[in-house]
Amino acid sequence: MTGDQNDTFARLKTALPQRWFGSTSDSMPVVDSILTGIATGLSFIYSLYAYAKNQTRIKTSSDGYLDLIASDFFGSTVQRKANQSDASFLATIIANMFRERATRNGIIKVLQDITGRTPTIIEPMRPADTGVYGGPLIGYSAAGAYGSMLMPYQAFVIAYRPAGVGIPSVAGYGIPTGAYSTASQAEWSSLSMVQNDVTDADIYAAIDQTKAAGTIIWTAIAANPRPPVTYLDSTFVLDQSQLL
Repeated sequence: MTGDQNDTFARLKTALPQRWFGSTSDSMPVVDSILTGIATGLSFIYSLYAYAKNQTRIKTSSDGYLDLIASDFFGSTVQRKANQSDASFLATIIANMFRERATRNGIIKVLQDITGRTPTIIEPMRPADTGVYGGPLIGYSAAGAYGSMLMPYQAFVIAYRPAGVGIPSVAGYGIPTGAYSTASQAEWSSLSMVQNDVTDADIYAAIDQTKAAGTIIWTAIAANPRPPVTYLDSTFVLDQSQLL
């Protein structure tokens, strides 16, 4: 590999006068030992150069330099999660850097990315959300929502918390598969052990960073969408999650 100890050693030996030291394939214990020592130092210097070069571009950065990049571009709004790998954090930085913003779809996408769930969005001045008299998507106390011509540049958003993955390898209370020091083990646990936790503050911040300037987004956060309501005397199902 370019720049490693063997490559540097071969380059140094090739540069020696063959009249004095023979060909590069000749074994010269004393000379080879000296060249190996020099090659070790030079290969280390080259590795530092290669590492520093990688940190000058976002897509090849790693370690703490990714945290510095996130701080430069986003301040404290995008930070590495606990135990998050470099590859995962880099993907988060790139996604936020080129994220769609100032649109309805941008809010939907950012909430899908951080929670894994699609939010409910209702714009009071958008007939597709509120329905219209004599049209579809409307049913009193069943579908649609109240509209208003007096609420321009405003929307209601219901965001749903991520389902979460719990605590890996730890069985639930009373589960017969639980056993100490084995898979699905039984263990005293705490909330700090729950992984992939997204806080309500993260959800509010994501919406605030994505919405258009000058707009008002009325936000509610729920654990789960309301279940759909099925009317037995009809052939369709009305989605009650559209209600506020």
